[in-house]
Formats: sequence, C-alpha cells, structure tokens
Amino acid sequence: MHTRFLHSVTLLSALLLCAPVVAQSVGDRVYTADQSSNTVSVIDPLTLKLLGLISLGAQVPAALAPLYKGELLVHGLGFSPDGKTLAAVSIGSNSVTFIDTATNAVRGKVYLGRSPHEAFFTPDGRELWVAVRGEDYVSVIDPVAMKEKRRITIANGPGMVLFNPNGRYAYVPSSFTPELSVIDTRSYQVIAHVKQASPFSPNLAVSPDGQQVWFTLKDSGKTQVMNALPPFGVTATLDTGPVTNHVALADTPGGKFAYVTVGGLNVVKVYTRDAAPKLVANIPTGALPHGAWAASDGRKVYIGLEGADQVQVIDTASNKVVGSVPTGQLPQALVYVPGAVKTGPGTANLTPLDATKATLTLSLVALSGPARATVSVNPLGLVDLVQIVATGLTPSTDYVLKLMGTDGQAQEIAGFKTSPLGIASAQTIGPVKKLLTGSDTGRQTLSVVLKTGSAVVLVQAP
Repeated sequence: MHTRFLHSVTLLSALLLCAPVVAQSVGDRVYTADQSSNTVSVIDPLTLKLLGLISLGAQVPAALAPLYKGELLVHGLGFSPDGKTLAAVSIGSNSVTFIDTATNAVRGKVYLGRSPHEAFFTPDGRELWVAVRGEDYVSVIDPVAMKEKRRITIANGPGMVLFNPNGRYAYVPSSFTPELSVIDTRSYQVIAHVKQASPFSPNLAVSPDGQQVWFTLKDSGKTQVMNALPPFGVTATLDTGPVTNHVALADTPGGKFAYVTVGGLNVVKVYTRDAAPKLVANIPTGALPHGAWAASDGRKVYIGLEGADQVQVIDTASNKVVGSVPTGQLPQALVYVPGAVKTGPGTANLTPLDATKATLTLSLVALSGPARATVSVNPLGLVDLVQIVATGLTPSTDYVLKLMGTDGQAQEIAGFKTSPLGIASAQTIGPVKKLLTGSDTGRQTLSVVLKTGSAVVLVQAP
C-alpha cells in the first residue's frame, strides 16, 4: 500500500511537470509594480493595451509625508496558482497587498519586517512566502487569515523566493550575502547553501520542468545556473553585463531559452538552457530593462522598462521587440498571470494613466571610451524624480551629474561614486524636466563630470 502511494505521488508529480503548454487567452494579464507612482499596471497581453492602474498609495513625493495609510514604493509581485490573487510588495511601507485579479480590488494587507522585496505563493496556493530583504528571514503568510504564521531564518538580505513546480523546494538568493538558500517546504528548514559569485542577487527563475534555477547578480553583472535538485550545485556562471536585473525562462516551440535583462546595456540577452549555456541573441530594448516574464506558451516574453515607463514584448521566434505599452512610473517587477480574469472585461476599480506624467528618457554618451548612461526624469507634480544609471566609468571614482546652461553656467544635480566595476546609479528630486525641454534659447542639457577637476566625461546625446 505504501509503495503504491509513493508510485502514485511520483506519477502525479511527473504529470504536473509535463503538463501541456496553455496558449494565451483573453483572460490573461500582465502586471507591473510601479515604484514611483505606487501603482500596479494592468495590461491585456492579447490586445497589448493598458487597461488601467490599481492605485495602492499616493505618488512620490506626497507619499513621503507621515504615512498613516496607503503603500509606498510598490516593487514586488507574485500570484496564486489559480491566478485569482495578486500579491504586491511595497518596500517602503513594509507590506504585502492581496489583490483580487477579477475585480482589481484590494482584499487585504499584511505588514512585515523591514523592506520586503519579492513574494510568491507555494504551488498548492496555501501559503505566501515573502523575502524580507531588510532582515534575515522569509515570512510565511496564511493568505486566507492574512497573518504571518512563521519565519524562516536564512542568510541576511533574502531577495526573492520561488518554488520547484512540485512544491518540494524553495530557492532564496541573497542581496547582501553571497549565498543562495534552499529550503525544504515540508520542514521549513534550510537544507543547502549555494555559493553566489557575488553578494547582490535580486531575482531568480525556476525552469518549468523543475530541473534548473537561474539567478542574477546585479552587482557583478553575472547570471548563474544551478541544479534545482540535490545536490544543488552551480553548473554555469555567465558574464551577462552591467546592471543585470531579472531573468525569464521560456519553453518555446524552437527550444528552451533564458531571457536576461541587462539594464546597463539596454538589452535582453538570450541563452540556451543546455549544460553549457550559449548566447544566441542580443535584443535591443528601451531604457533600463528590469522585470521579465514569459507567456505560458513561451511565444512571448514581456519586459518592464524601468527608465521608460513601458512594457516591451519580445517574440521568441524572431527574438525581436514586436510591441510596447505604457505603464505607471518606474516599473520594477513584472508577472504574466494566465487566467487572471475568468469572465467579463476585468476593468473594475482601475484608474487611467495620466499622460502628462510621462517619463523623459535621455542618453548620455562618452566623449571617448566605452562609458554610457541613461537618465530618466519622472514628473512628480511640481518636482521630478531624476535617476541615472551609468556604466563603463572609472572604477571607485566620484562623479557629478550636472545641468549645463547655454550661458555656460552649471548646476549640480546629484553626486555618485562608481563601484569597483565602474557602475553607478543615483536618484534625486528637483524641478528638472522643464529645464531640459524648454525653448532652444533656454534649454539646458545634462553632463557627467569628474568631481575632482570637473573634466566632462559624458554628454547628453542630441
């Protein structure tokens, strides 16, 4: 009897892992977590239209006042196996919000420890696991009672959590410790410690067949591949490029591939998923590709552009961008949810996008050498959020982002120091967009200069 039971469980697991690919349907949805506008964008992937925004809090900088209600810095996303519930993580208000995908209404919220980053449901839907990146644990939540039921202590700075399709293992990379933890979901115990090539991992993906885990390393520009099953060893380390962000695994009609967003180069790199992954495509995208998720049939991959407030769509047959749709400001995580809406249009409780708050995206190029930067300017009412991501600069060096007037006068916007790899990012708030888009006689331009000596290194592209 016991042997028959084990055989049945094994057979069921095999059937689940080999389930037929489901084609895209009218009820599928793509969601982005919009960090600056504190919204979730809702997209119909078939018509490639923005249906509207789910507002979870006031826009920055209004949200920086005493925060008695509403969420701040909407950043992470996860969804239930039946597609009926979306979990949105807000890193500034330490919360996870449960959203009904049929009505776009908030079901409830759970407040957590410092700076939770990403969350996902167990394959049976009975628990939501949240990586609390500002601390050293994963929070396990009962999504019905909407209460934390336990904490699993792991290495400091857990960045994300995903599960093997059979539900046996959870994989949690760290953003502050060079270690990925493997957790047994039955005992809630860490059973393996996998060495990361560098400390900062923000994202990972598990292959549909449950055999591989791919995880990104934003600080070193690498992506690593490991066995998803014991003994959980790393099988490949790839130099993917500066500001490597997220990875999506797609089982396409033409093969099995990994799509890696590389924010510092504004590209998505495509690799085979065999024992020795090979680079097969470099796909140019808009500014700062960040979130990534594949459609359930593997024919499309959706990419969130942090610096352009858009989602771009990649056709996996041609490996080309074939469409785009606007989103809220600074989209971070992105998920594709099959069957999110069972009946009806699914547009209740959505607010329209304010087109007057569109992001201005600028490129800065080097006078000589390989350095480059992307600057995004997000309107926030009377002021703007300015974000720069630069690569190819001199390592461990201080620079200044400046506004340069036609009269030769310069105004300092933000200072930053590059990493040992010559990468840097910085943010500041101020009335900048009007100065950059004014009349020809009054328009100002951006440049990056060395803090010591003020030599100009990067200039705004015409």
